[in-house]
Amino acid sequence: MPNVFISHRKSDAQQAEQLANELRTAGHEVWFDEWKIDVGDSIVERVDQGLEGSKYLVLCYSSSGMSPWVNREWMSVLARQLQLSGHQVKVLPILLTGGEPPAILADIKYADLVNDWSQGVSQLLRAIK
Repeated sequence: MPNVFISHRKSDAQQAEQLANELRTAGHEVWFDEWKIDVGDSIVERVDQGLEGSKYLVLCYSSSGMSPWVNREWMSVLARQLQLSGHQVKVLPILLTGGEPPAILADIKYADLVNDWSQGVSQLLRAIK
């Protein structure tokens, strides 16, 4: 069961996969779409399973903005928290390629991988317990 779900835009897949590999190397079970969704799979079902089984959602801010899929992923996590469903997933925002946080998440500190990849990854790893 994954403890870290990587939410990213397709245009940022290379950087997101590099991050996923680093998290996996650090000992975490990572849900990354390219690794978990096979030809013939229901994308919605696989994403839902990944979110259900994760303790952390790494929300990748992109210079291309937020995609509808990325928005659905983090919004579903936030909705579950507001409903007090018992399934707690912590949102860990990162500045992957640029961009701005959605207004509702603007108060949450993010790790900056654009200006210093190593330091940003270290900060992220400290947040994952």
